[in-house]
Amino acid sequence: MSKVLILGNSDLVVYNFRLELVEKLLSDGHQVVVCSPYGERIDDLIALGCEFINIQISRHGTNPIKELKLLKEYKKIIKSVKPDMVFTYTIKPNIYGALACKKFNIPCVANITGLGTAVENGGLVQKITVLLYKIAFTKIKKVFFQNSENMQFFIDKKIALSKHDLLPGSGVNLERFSPLKYPSNETVEFAFISRIMKEKGIDQYLDSAKAIKQKYPNTVFHVCGFFEQEYKQIIDDLVSQGIIVYHGMVRDVRTVLKDIHCTIHPTYYPEGIANVLLESSACARPIITTDRSGCREVLEDGKNGFVVKMKDSGDLIEKIEKFIALPYEEKVQMGLAGRKKVESEFDRQIVVEKYMAELNSL
Repeated sequence: MSKVLILGNSDLVVYNFRLELVEKLLSDGHQVVVCSPYGERIDDLIALGCEFINIQISRHGTNPIKELKLLKEYKKIIKSVKPDMVFTYTIKPNIYGALACKKFNIPCVANITGLGTAVENGGLVQKITVLLYKIAFTKIKKVFFQNSENMQFFIDKKIALSKHDLLPGSGVNLERFSPLKYPSNETVEFAFISRIMKEKGIDQYLDSAKAIKQKYPNTVFHVCGFFEQEYKQIIDDLVSQGIIVYHGMVRDVRTVLKDIHCTIHPTYYPEGIANVLLESSACARPIITTDRSGCREVLEDGKNGFVVKMKDSGDLIEKIEKFIALPYEEKVQMGLAGRKKVESEFDRQIVVEKYMAELNSL
């Protein structure tokens, strides 16, 4: 049996989106070591049978001294753990984890969960990151991508050519996220379920909530997720005015999805495949989202939801009104169409099987 080391930048990256892979590894008798900053889900992973190594990662920092320290830490961990294979997720674990694996000749499988804003926007940070990827991935075993646009970026930059493979995002657990009974039409309820930051389209969602609530008093706008500090006062004010309902960080999104009619994800953040869209669709909820990589893969405009222009509050308001005007049964059918789509294209077991194939090829 093999020893697998998983490197991520948070406990949620592993527990929320790789749990089925971890369970499969453990049930097949493999040893699993998770290395990430400590978070509440780490105790759940330990209870399953994982070992845990705590590490500090500055998710957005670019301090070269801290970056070198992270690389040094990964080298120390890999030398101590002696894994047979390493799975890495998110930019810093991908780059510095792969560099550490290269030093000790350990097979490494990286997952590009999105390019990140700085890389997508070009400039010096993109050049540095591309150079680091090129150096780190010279001996990589496999690079998994969550959408074809990200994969094309790596092809154009000539990074790890012939080592690429495409996944259906992180996939979705179709049993855990099963169709939920559609709520009654006494109200029409929407939810924003994401990190509350500008690039996720929170401004457009809040603009829409203000405009729609005034015109349609029977609408309810939910907001779920932790916020960047700049949004604290804005959120507090809108809650006090009764424009939004704020839930904070939600441990199980199904508790919110059961009461809502549509999930709105007006993002322009460069992600792999938006998990909130997969989970909402799996629960038979229509979606309204932007026409960009990471979102368009899940949406069929007019069939399981509506597409909106990025950074365009007016267009979002228009699409919300369009959704409100739909007959109740059409809303139900939209949700079921979304469920059908994720069943055929985004089953998480596809992801698990691809990872197990890499491990079994050792």
